[in-house]
Amino acid sequence: MRIALASPPVPQSLDSGLVVFEELVKLASESKAEIICFPESYLPGYPGMGYSDQDRGAESLSGALDRAAEVAKSYNIAIIVPMDWHSSAGLVNTAFVISSKGEILGHQTKNQLDPSEDNMWVSGTQRHLFEVNGVKFGISICHEGFRYPESVRWAAKNGASIVFHPHYTENRENGKISAEWGSMDNPYYEKAMMMRSIENTIYFASVNYASEYMESATSIIDPEGKCIAYQDYGKSGVLIKDIDIDRATGFLAKRFKSELYQK
Repeated sequence: MRIALASPPVPQSLDSGLVVFEELVKLASESKAEIICFPESYLPGYPGMGYSDQDRGAESLSGALDRAAEVAKSYNIAIIVPMDWHSSAGLVNTAFVISSKGEILGHQTKNQLDPSEDNMWVSGTQRHLFEVNGVKFGISICHEGFRYPESVRWAAKNGASIVFHPHYTENRENGKISAEWGSMDNPYYEKAMMMRSIENTIYFASVNYASEYMESATSIIDPEGKCIAYQDYGKSGVLIKDIDIDRATGFLAKRFKSELYQK
């Protein structure tokens, strides 16, 4: 399967985000990718960045999802588009999966919020598996993929060959610019990516924004825990890679004895 991971700049507005969204989808489609994934909360953008109430409103977000579906159909490519979304329970952090025909296949909410996000969103409550072109995959959003490996193991145990991991890491206060993938001086994030793949024997595709002080790169990790591709720090664009689904056996995940950890 040929996958694409989009590393856009942090959007200035919902409209500007949609413009870049289509540009990167077009690039992925021209490279014959079958699916493209964007970073966490891409539409309208991660909270706290000064987006207008209109951009964050239910009607605007619904219209943005409709536009994303049109783009998927126009460029004949499946898309994972992370968004804020107004649910009956409140505002959730979610990722919609859209088929290459523009059909909404479902969505995965962020169920394990970072403590700093408790006032931003309400937690989701369910996990889902998705399938595109015969390949099953899961989605784990940012903090839950970094800190709650169970979110990834669930997908692997249920047949996922790959877990997509939309996230956002940046430390403007620290002001450090990363230079080497997986460096011992980097934060733990890239090491966690390696563990999510190797402990489950699946691919792990982690997707970040392109920003000056990003703390982790957009990366593809193979089932043996090796980083096989990453986007240069701070560089906007699309990371494209062919992955061998037959290597993603889920072997270690399937050996997990959940009954040993019951109360």
